Amino acid sequence: MSHLSTARIDPTILVSSILGHDHGAVVTFIGTVRDHHAGQRVVALRYECYGSMAEAECGRIVEEAEGEFGARVAIQHRIGELVVGDVAVAVVSVAAHRDAAFAATRWAIDEVKRRVPIWKHERYADGTTAWVDPTVAAGIVR
Repeated sequence: MSHLSTARIDPTILVSSILGHDHGAVVTFIGTVRDHHAGQRVVALRYECYGSMAEAECGRIVEEAEGEFGARVAIQHRIGELVVGDVAVAVVSVAAHRDAAFAATRWAIDEVKRRVPIWKHERYADGTTAWVDPTVAAGIVR
């Protein structure tokens, strides 16, 4: 399964792609497009990426999380145009016990935000736009 998608993300498909009978815990993080950011009303946004590099980095994050936490992990991130309420990213971890699943999920989403070359361009109700960097204070890069 690809880590990047221009289609809607269905977290249940991610869960079923990694869930086994030996897993007693399933933890899902779903990030959606919210209607505000940095004091602005968001109406839509566009995610752009360096495709092959983003796919490879997501794959490395999955491998590292699985090795570190003893969980199975799936990541999928939307690319393209999204509107408020759309699922932008989903991370699912399954493990024998909840501690590993929670830890793997939290670590994986933080690493996606920090390492994967995906860029967000927000459109605001007042007609302005801005690029967003999740690694800087307030996140706005004009």
